[in-house]
Amino acid sequence: MYKPKLNLQETELAIKALKDHFESTLAAKLNLTRVSAPLFVLPETGLNDNLNGTERPVAFDIKETGQTAEIVHSLAKWKRHALKRYGFMPGEGLYTDMNAIRRDEICDNLHSIYVDQYDWEMIITPEQRNEEFLKKTVRDIYEVIHNAQRYLEKLFPVLKTDALPQEITFISSQELEDEYPALSAKQRETAAAKKYGAIFVTGIGGKLRSGKVHDGRAPDYDDWSLNGDIILYYAPLDTAFEISSMGIRVDAEAMRRQLLASGFPERACLPYHSRVISGELPLTIGGGIGQSRLCMFFLQKMHIGEVQASIWPEYIQRQCEENGIILL
Repeated sequence: MYKPKLNLQETELAIKALKDHFESTLAAKLNLTRVSAPLFVLPETGLNDNLNGTERPVAFDIKETGQTAEIVHSLAKWKRHALKRYGFMPGEGLYTDMNAIRRDEICDNLHSIYVDQYDWEMIITPEQRNEEFLKKTVRDIYEVIHNAQRYLEKLFPVLKTDALPQEITFISSQELEDEYPALSAKQRETAAAKKYGAIFVTGIGGKLRSGKVHDGRAPDYDDWSLNGDIILYYAPLDTAFEISSMGIRVDAEAMRRQLLASGFPERACLPYHSRVISGELPLTIGGGIGQSRLCMFFLQKMHIGEVQASIWPEYIQRQCEENGIILL
C-alpha cells in the first residue's frame, strides 16, 4: 500500500514553500517581472491557445455585453501581446500564475482538467532566434528546477532523493524516432528519460520522416524548429514526466508556414496573428512550467490530485482510495 512521505498539512506547507522559492528564483534567473493575467479572453482576438486544435474551450456569455468569452487553455499568445503593451525591452520578460480549465483532458495520475502553471515570456533579438539560445534558456530553467529540489530537501529531509542528474540532455524528436522506431512517441520519451534522467526533446509539431508528428502543437506560437519539452524520469510511476513546454516563438515567416501546414491559413487575419506577421509584436521566447507537476515530482506523490484540488471520475476516486492515495 502506498504511503505518502508527507501528511496533508505537511503537503500544503511544502507546496507553498516550493512555489514561493521556485517563483522567485525563476524570476531572478530569467529577469522576469510578475504581471496579472486574464482567466478568460474573447475568441475573436485569437489570443486563446488552440492546443492541438480539437480541445473545446469552456465558454460563457457575458450578460452586460452580450459577448461570449472563453476560459484560457494557456497564455502562450497573450504574453507576447502583453510584453509589447507594457513596454518591455530585449532581455526582459514577464511571468504569471496561469490557471486554466481543459474540459477534454483525459484524467490520470498526471493529467487533470485543472491546469496551473508559471507562464513566462521574454523578448529576444533577431540574433537570438537560434538553437543555441534555446538550449541556454533550457539549461537556466533546469538549474532552477535542480536548485528547487535541494531547497525542498533541506526543509523536508524525508524527501531527499537523487532523482535529477546534474545536467539535462538534449535530443530531437527525430533522433527519438530513429532510436526507438517500434515505440510510440510517449514510449520513446519514457525510454530516453529513463536512460538520461532529464531530457529536452526538440522539434515538436512538424512532421517527422515517418510522416507522423511527435506531438501536437498549435501552429501560431512556437516555432516548431525551435521548441521542445523538458521531461524528467519519474521512477515511482516508471514514466516520462513532462514539466515544461516551451520554445522560441514564431516570426512572420514561421507563422505563415505553420498555419499553411496545419490547414488554417485564414487565421492569419486574426488580430494577434496579423500583428506577428506585420512585425508589430516583439520576437520572444517563452513557455509554461507546470506548478502541480513540480509539486507532485518533488513531493514524490503518486497522483497529481494529491497536490491540487480538482474533479475526478468516480473510477479514479475509487482506485485512489483502494491504493491509499488521498486526493485534495
